[in-house]
Amino acid sequence: MTKTTKAHMAVLGANFIFGANYAVVKFVTPAALQPFALNVVRILTSLFLFWFLFLFYPGKVKIDRKDMPRFVLCALTGVVINQLFFIKGVSLTTSIHSSLLALATPIFITLIAAWLLREGFTILKFFGLVLGIGGAAILILLKDTTHSGSDVLLGDIMVIINAISYAFYLVLVRPLMHKYSGIQVLRWIFTLGACVILPFGMHQFATTDWQAISLAQWAGIAFVAVGATFLAYLLNVYGIDAIGPAATGAYIYTQPVFAAVIAMVFAGETFSMIKLIAAILIFTGVYLANYKKQADQRLG
Repeated sequence: MTKTTKAHMAVLGANFIFGANYAVVKFVTPAALQPFALNVVRILTSLFLFWFLFLFYPGKVKIDRKDMPRFVLCALTGVVINQLFFIKGVSLTTSIHSSLLALATPIFITLIAAWLLREGFTILKFFGLVLGIGGAAILILLKDTTHSGSDVLLGDIMVIINAISYAFYLVLVRPLMHKYSGIQVLRWIFTLGACVILPFGMHQFATTDWQAISLAQWAGIAFVAVGATFLAYLLNVYGIDAIGPAATGAYIYTQPVFAAVIAMVFAGETFSMIKLIAAILIFTGVYLANYKKQADQRLG
């Protein structure tokens, strides 16, 4: 098996993990852990693993003090707001809704890059933005009667906020990724993000009845904390190194497929014609917004 084939398999595996994560999060919270408590487990586990890698990949470049404000902004957008709103939003809405709404991230990246980085904003990107937002609006306004979402509207709004925040992160982190290694950047972003997330979730974490958590729920917690945060990121890093960011980023479109199949099989969710129309609008919007533009990478 060639290195390129291994890289494609690794990236596909990473996006399968990301797609499955929507259903797993709903399985874990709030039944076993409250959303903010799950965030604490996720951030502490990832923080430990990224610093453990420091023993093997210490980073060839010392962090420049002038880059610290950007590291703080990346921590707030890529870890704090992103994770807090993602876990809480997914716990309230459905797996299919959240995975499709999160797919709008590349559209927001295009808009934010045009604003912050003065990248060109063409008529195609404008129509892509309109179609993507239209598809997202259909999902948000859709009265989904499935039992798997306790407050679909609020959850959808939180997932959109998560997508916008993550889009800001992906734009802001670009200069850091060019200057430092990916693991080095993530190590410090998670460290700074932990300083903000931990106070939010420590009360729910401390009041959790750990003995009441079943073995299956522990497996789900481990999947979210290790698989969907740490392992999937490393698989994507391997993919970027072997096949490049454009090919790696293109695999983000497989996430809603994996999420929908898993949600329908294991969570009893349904995929209606209206959801299909919304999905087509979002997919088309993403394509137009990123036409002839290098695909952006989704870290998780």
